[in-house]
Amino acid sequence: MRGTCIPKGPGCCRGPLPAQGLAGASGGHPMGVGGKRPLGAHRPRALLLRSSEVPPSVTESFILSGYRCPGYTFAQCLVSAFQPTNETGNFWTHFLAVFVFAFHFLEQFWGEGPGPRELLDPFYYPLWNYFLGVCGLLVASSMAHLFNSMSLVIREICFYIDYGTISAYTVGSSLAYFYYIHPRGPPAPAAGATNLSSSPWPGGEGVGWLSALMGRMGAWFEALYVPTACFIALFCTLACCSTRHQWQQYRYLIRTLVFLLPFVVVSLPVFHKLWWAGGGQGTSRFFLRHCFWLLASGVFNVSKIPERFSPGKFDIWGHSHQWFHCCTFMSILDELHMIRGEIQELGMAPPLLPRVPTFLSTFGVMLLLLLLLASIVGWFGARAYARHQHGKLGKGD
Repeated sequence: MRGTCIPKGPGCCRGPLPAQGLAGASGGHPMGVGGKRPLGAHRPRALLLRSSEVPPSVTESFILSGYRCPGYTFAQCLVSAFQPTNETGNFWTHFLAVFVFAFHFLEQFWGEGPGPRELLDPFYYPLWNYFLGVCGLLVASSMAHLFNSMSLVIREICFYIDYGTISAYTVGSSLAYFYYIHPRGPPAPAAGATNLSSSPWPGGEGVGWLSALMGRMGAWFEALYVPTACFIALFCTLACCSTRHQWQQYRYLIRTLVFLLPFVVVSLPVFHKLWWAGGGQGTSRFFLRHCFWLLASGVFNVSKIPERFSPGKFDIWGHSHQWFHCCTFMSILDELHMIRGEIQELGMAPPLLPRVPTFLSTFGVMLLLLLLLASIVGWFGARAYARHQHGKLGKGD
């Protein structure tokens, strides 16, 4: 029978204790004389459990050991970041990434870059939203892996928040793409010219149904691109949160496919630039690398390689989720370099942006999205709490 943990502390677990937890304070017995813990005795330090000794909702495929029992305190979770558990690498691969990303992001503003006042210019609003989206993703991911052992309910909420911040990141990317990579307006008209259209799409050039269609698509894109990205972000969060209690056998495949949808939609400006506008070498190189790392991350997330081929060997270090984290971060770095290249192109020519970013169209959009995502997380969190309470009543606790 699978052991279940009592949510009181990392050392409290029903069922057989692992070997490293058997060294006690009284004659080698962990609970002392009479089955009671001696006064002043501490819980076993860094007590790690096997997959058979934790609730099924805590286990991961092919990870056999290194589990923390639900019931850790906040301080114990912090300490566990420096102990070899199966979540330690998951935490550090995204926590350290926050500082690496911030360094590369701020690097463009050093030297002859824009001054502090220019950084507050509306031109940079989409870039700051992208920065907040990425940092929110990395911080939420690392914190979810660090604090998910506080309780089974908190574990669920941690990963609900994680899914929400991934969706917020996709919208931050869409804002940067829309304002910086979206095909820009035509060259400045010659003196005396009457065609002052600023449409960035190849409509109105020549005749025929293709020209008219492209012009109409441009109008649709202008109106629907960002709202569609937001709608898809909400859908992805709902779908990923649902997989924690439905379709669990295929949850990793579903989550990977679900987040493929925002990638395709959000990347439309890049596809257009590379296909129609003949994007520069920098754009194509970084975007292809971005796609490669995303593909690699999806392969790791679905295949569970390498632990699939050697269960138990990669429980602490080197399992697929850590490689998944590394690949997703590499994809973000290449995306950042691509966006930086587009901004540099804009700086080398007269301003050709077909629209001017405003606080409402950037920070306002992101704030509204975060409020909606918070409501989704709150709803799923309330359901997780209700299920937990119902389970306790059903067991007579």
